[in-house]
Amino acid sequence: MKRNMAVAGSFYPVSSEEINTMIDYFNTILDSHPDIAARFNTLSGNAIIVPHAGWVYSGFTANIAFRILAHTHPKTVVVIGPSHKIGFEGVSICENKSYQTPLGDLEIDTALVNEIQQRFSLTMLNDAHYEHSTEVQMPFIKHYMSNVNVIEMVYAHADPLQISPIIEYFLNQPDTAVVISTDLSHYYGLDEAKKLDSICLEAIKHENSTMLHQGCEACGKIGVEAMLDVANKRNMEAVLLDYRTSADASGDSERVVGYASALFR
Repeated sequence: MKRNMAVAGSFYPVSSEEINTMIDYFNTILDSHPDIAARFNTLSGNAIIVPHAGWVYSGFTANIAFRILAHTHPKTVVVIGPSHKIGFEGVSICENKSYQTPLGDLEIDTALVNEIQQRFSLTMLNDAHYEHSTEVQMPFIKHYMSNVNVIEMVYAHADPLQISPIIEYFLNQPDTAVVISTDLSHYYGLDEAKKLDSICLEAIKHENSTMLHQGCEACGKIGVEAMLDVANKRNMEAVLLDYRTSADASGDSERVVGYASALFR
């Protein structure tokens, strides 16, 4: 009844030593800019948007958000991401008892899973949970919030209006945080990628889900739109944390993928 690692060694390191070294490296870069680090150290919130590519490309951007999320000391962290491997209708929720990471297992909040299943008529489609968009977040969670419980949800063909009530229900629970997983544009030249990604960033910044449909390309756009709807309803403030592209790591400006992180408080 364990959700075993599926992409360790490809999307992120397979050993605990390598993971801790990589996160330390991200933080060393961040702390080398004391003004920026000081600002981030004052932020807190219980919902974030993070990318989900290989850590070499998007780990720095995601790390900022998880470092800030840890300030709220949640007891349960819900990770919601898009399916990349299989198509299905709606949302699948992981029913396993624990979630494997190289840093040790995370317990799944089975009581809250059962509650959500009954309230929103959700089931588990097992094949949907060999999914990197959610898995790459778990070592960050274990590193920064080692004793939390987690919940993993994966969606494919879903309506944002199906997901937003679930997000709102989670955020109404005490000591519960939500992680929305998405990458931005894929495989454009650098200038075009930045142009498309700027639409996504402005939509997030202004919590304007309509703007998402004016050129934003994001594989997790459904989850982002659901989060923006909830943020609007709850009067949450969106704070953009970081944006970069794969070109920053690879030097390849011909086929670029965009990454961003954001906080809702």
